[in-house]
Amino acid sequence: MSVLTTIEEIRAKARDGLAEVRNDAELETWRVAVMGRKSPLMSALRSLGKLGPEERKEAGRAANLLKTQLDQALEEKRETLGRARIEETETAGRIDVTLPARPLPEGRLHPVTQTQRDIVDAFVAQGFSVIEGPEVELEYYNFEALRIPADHPARELMDTFYIDRSGDTDSKLLLRTHTSPNQIRFMENNDPPVRIICPGRTYRNEATDPSHEWMITQTEVLAVDEGLTLAHLKGTLFELAKRLFGRDRKVRFRCDFFRFVEPGVDMAIDCFLCGGKGCRTCKKEGWIEILGAGMVHPEILANMGYDPDIYTGFAAGLGVERIAMLRYGVDDIRHFYENDLRFLRQF
Repeated sequence: MSVLTTIEEIRAKARDGLAEVRNDAELETWRVAVMGRKSPLMSALRSLGKLGPEERKEAGRAANLLKTQLDQALEEKRETLGRARIEETETAGRIDVTLPARPLPEGRLHPVTQTQRDIVDAFVAQGFSVIEGPEVELEYYNFEALRIPADHPARELMDTFYIDRSGDTDSKLLLRTHTSPNQIRFMENNDPPVRIICPGRTYRNEATDPSHEWMITQTEVLAVDEGLTLAHLKGTLFELAKRLFGRDRKVRFRCDFFRFVEPGVDMAIDCFLCGGKGCRTCKKEGWIEILGAGMVHPEILANMGYDPDIYTGFAAGLGVERIAMLRYGVDDIRHFYENDLRFLRQF
């Protein structure tokens, strides 16, 4: 077999082999097999010295041309493989804008916030307006104006967070212990009729346990007008209980004492777990107390410039956390503020 024939066979095999190369590793294997020291091409070049002058000249030209062509084909293949890698990387990392977005977890309102909004909605539906006031309050509005005298235990440091006790009653600052000061502030600047609710946080200096927290959310209710009676109070609260706990709930009122109302009552609903038969939740009584209320004391009306011979009013105050505990069956008030997502995701 002549050297020229051998060179043509090498060219054909190299071309076919290069067409099957798919990556850099295969390309290097092809280069060694076709152009390496032990390759047929190198063997053909070494055998040129055995040929005659004319045949050697012609075979050498063909072999050198083949080597140049193979070097060029090698570089072109490398560029082709490089472009393929870049396109593959771009395609793999490309964002398909036609695909739907990944769903994001939706947050929920805190169970206390949900309950507070339901309470507010229940009163707004009955014609009440929502007002708010400062959480850092003057001692006068928090105690004095509500008939809580200076020697009352609630004024002690063990019960109240004081910020500044210097000065007289009109300048002492504290974290409000209830939202009733908002009612006083409103009555100072508004004439009857009054129908307001005052939701907000309150603070009390006490140890926490399953039924007590140092910060709680309250909603105070106040209505003042001519001819208001205890029957109006009962009807308003009856409607609240129905909205919060269901239309089949029974409601009970009993006499109680609060310094800023006269007479005072506490309101309870029949236990929704035992139906009034008595269980652990209702402490075997069949009833669960949910709030305190009563008719506004005439002295408070007079202090606000309202004539108690003409105007009467009723007030109520309820703890939102307590209502939430009853609605959702929570046995420990501290769960609401531990930020445990396993607990909060249930609501």
